[in-house]
Formats: sequence, structure tokens, C-alpha cells
Amino acid sequence: MPTRAANGSTTQMGPGDAAKQVAEHASALVRLELELASLELKRKAQALAVGIALALLACLFLLFAFGFGFGAGAAGLATVMPTWAALLVVTGILVLLAVILILIAVGRFKKATPPVPERAIEEAKRTSEALKGAGNGTLGSGGNAVV
Repeated sequence: MPTRAANGSTTQMGPGDAAKQVAEHASALVRLELELASLELKRKAQALAVGIALALLACLFLLFAFGFGFGAGAAGLATVMPTWAALLVVTGILVLLAVILILIAVGRFKKATPPVPERAIEEAKRTSEALKGAGNGTLGSGGNAVV
């Protein structure tokens, strides 16, 4: 394959040299692709970190908003009853909500434990039994071999 040298003259390159040059170009291309991927991942990780920080800040503000909302509720109740009683009523409502949420959570935990895929295990047992039965030449309940 004829190529141009740095001084402008044409030189003949052998197949070994051409293969070496192709390998060098491929290696450089792979390095550039990896560098591009690395830069892209860094940029995305940075954007993700900023998004997480903003979401946490929003959650903090929401927590404060709930606190002020409950305080406003207590202040509103304080117009018809003593302040201590209004605060006690709001505290009782919060405790009641917390107890309800805990009971719901306990129910969900009981449904999720033990963390064993019972249906998958049962299906694997059935499949194993069916394969053993098919290997022995026996037929399943429908008259057909179960596989």
C-alpha cells in the first residue's frame, strides 16, 4: 500500500507494517472511546449528585413545612382551648398516625418474611419431579409426558 512520507515522497508499506498501523489506530481509537465514556460517566455522576443533594434539601424543607403546619394547627386549636391542650391534641394525632404506620409496616414485614422465594422453590420441585418422571418414562397426570 503506497503512503506518503513526511517529506512528501511516496513509500511502499508491507502488510506487516500496515497491520501494525491499523492496530495502533484501533488502540488509539479504543483509548479515546474509553476516555469519552469516562468523561460522560463523570458528568452524569456529577449531575446525579446535584440532583440527590437538591432532593435531600427539598425533603428537609418539607419536614420543616410539616412542623410549621402542625404548629399552625396547634395555634388554631389554642384559640378554642388552652395552648397546652392544643399542643397535646396535635401530639396525640401525630402519635396515632405513627402507630397506624407502624402497624401497616409490621404487616408488610410479616408478608415479606422469611425472604425465601417459596413459589419459585415449589415450581423448581415440580419441574424436578416432572423431569425425573419423564426420565423414567412415566407420564404426567394428563397422559402426556411432563417436561
